[in-house]
Amino acid sequence: MNAPPRLTAGCTAATQSPAGASQRYCYQPIEEAEQRTAALAEECALAVAYNGLNQAVMMLSPADLEDFVVGFTLANGFIDSLADIYDIRLQGSGNARRAEVEISSRTFWRLKRQRRQLPGNSSCGLCGVEALEQALPRLPVMPPAALPPAHWLQDLRQRIGEFQPLGRDCGAMHAALFMDASGTLRLGREDIGRHNALDKLIGAMTRAGYTADGGLAIVTSRCSLELVHKVQRAGIPTLVSLSSPTGLAAQWAQRHNLNLIHLPQHSPPRVYSPAALMKTAPDA
Repeated sequence: MNAPPRLTAGCTAATQSPAGASQRYCYQPIEEAEQRTAALAEECALAVAYNGLNQAVMMLSPADLEDFVVGFTLANGFIDSLADIYDIRLQGSGNARRAEVEISSRTFWRLKRQRRQLPGNSSCGLCGVEALEQALPRLPVMPPAALPPAHWLQDLRQRIGEFQPLGRDCGAMHAALFMDASGTLRLGREDIGRHNALDKLIGAMTRAGYTADGGLAIVTSRCSLELVHKVQRAGIPTLVSLSSPTGLAAQWAQRHNLNLIHLPQHSPPRVYSPAALMKTAPDA
């Protein structure tokens, strides 16, 4: 058996993307001697503390961190609006970061009463939830909203590519996008974690002052209940997923008037909510 290749000095991390979200690393094809490079997504641990109280440690891509903090705080119901955040201080570098968030006294005391530990990772958004009521929260029913015109979704998979520079560069990335009430794609955020990408999008929308009314959230990832919760809390009336929703996500969306649309790769869009029936289809 041939000896493994020895990487030359300076081969690893030859070039770096903005904010360090990806870097190029050397690799060697298994039956070839020549080394090549490929971009790999980077990740870091971000500890989030509110008024000095540690709340969560999330593994995420080290880009758009302020957007993430705002979106994470809003989408988890820790605050009611951006006005409840007084200051965000980002500290650290490399693979260990910290966000010190100052929030209003009213929301901080509410957070302390509802406090839960959220040791985050890139695959599960409910890790550490201590009460079933927090996994299935009581959220208000949304006002009914019209479905988007079909032409808004035409060629959407191709059009969102310009909002996925990291995905094109290195893969291993989820994306979340916002389409406004005129059918125009306005914002996109990427992350190694699907929940994180949506949190970043919600934070970016809030900080930029975009109105959610009549708009669409678009996610490239699997559509589970937690993503529905985040979109619902953000007040976005329609969620479009490039991957199938879970049954529970579809049920929840129907009960709460959230428009839920799956955009298959080779089939017309499928509207799961609203729908005339929510019963499971009988076996053929």
